[in-house]
Amino acid sequence: MGAGEGAVGSTLMVVAGEASGDLHGAALCRALRARVPGLRLTGMGGDLMAAAGVGLLAHVRDVAVVGLSEVTRRLPALWRSWRRLVAALDRERPRALVLIDFPGFNLRLARRARRLGVPVVYYVPPQVWAWRPGRLARIRRDVALVLAVLPFEAPLYRAAGVPVAYVGHPILDALVGAPSREAARRLLGLAPTDLVVGLLPGSRPHEVARLLPLMRAAAVRLAAARPGARFVLARAPTVGAADLARRLDGGPPVQVEAGRTHAVMRAADLLLVASGTAALEAALLGTPMVVCYRVSRATAFVARRVLRVPWISLANLVLGRAVVPELYTPADATPARLAAEALRLLDTPAARAAQRAAFAELAAELGPPGVADRAAQLVLAQARVAA
Repeated sequence: MGAGEGAVGSTLMVVAGEASGDLHGAALCRALRARVPGLRLTGMGGDLMAAAGVGLLAHVRDVAVVGLSEVTRRLPALWRSWRRLVAALDRERPRALVLIDFPGFNLRLARRARRLGVPVVYYVPPQVWAWRPGRLARIRRDVALVLAVLPFEAPLYRAAGVPVAYVGHPILDALVGAPSREAARRLLGLAPTDLVVGLLPGSRPHEVARLLPLMRAAAVRLAAARPGARFVLARAPTVGAADLARRLDGGPPVQVEAGRTHAVMRAADLLLVASGTAALEAALLGTPMVVCYRVSRATAFVARRVLRVPWISLANLVLGRAVVPELYTPADATPARLAAEALRLLDTPAARAAQRAAFAELAAELGPPGVADRAAQLVLAQARVAA
């Protein structure tokens, strides 16, 4: 069967619920379309997935949440998105449902799809190794194939009786073509000798609302200790420029860059970065960092009781040791502590070199690019669509 012939009358539904899922979903959808040009794609995602050819039934900006208190505020939007997706599942019966992260929402959708006879592929699966291991039973029941993105996930899912394949982390593909340090500094108008501190406060508005004041206050202390330092912030497309400017008011001058996250990561001597995908990207690009996070007191209270791992950043988790400092409890995530950790790294070349060596080890653990194409091949096989 020639390319595209298996796509006649074929639809795949792809569902992501936040900015990182939109990024990974877009790469996967491009790879699916490259293998089967006539394939119809529908689901939930963001602007990147829409540009990759997905007919959006719901947008990530309406549903992305972090923490328990944010879920309550987003419930009406989550419910509307859920109803649209369920209606499309019932109406179209796609050849497969591809879920990307966002487990609280997506596992419920998986159950509905399984009842309709639609095979479910979970790409970037729930982090059952960190918390809520009880989800393994639901995944075993409702998911036809898990596409693991971290090396230690595949043995865990396999031991639980879940069909699984390790494809590698999709960030590996996203980093192909990232600029060199020199090129990044030229692009951002930074001199080779500038001391550059990069700020990456996250991609969700509520996340930025909590983290950016912490980073701004830490930057005040860093600017006092290093008067010539340049501060550059990478703005996610899901975060408004006016909101950022308001939250930066009162701090040192900050150069805000939209659409140049990898350049900011490469150009910086040190990053203050939100825990999550950005921290993994920065590690794979080799930039020393301090990882921080802030959640509501309710979320922190629950997290202390349910987390099953000693770290929150993927670099530490994959390597199994404390490679980067993490500040996320109310006692640790303070401006004084964040600034102190940043200055310790800036003042200690050996500490920065140790991080870079660990990041090279991390890259070897995660494997080569080509993740989206490997995932697409497995999705099409599960959907029984010939490429």
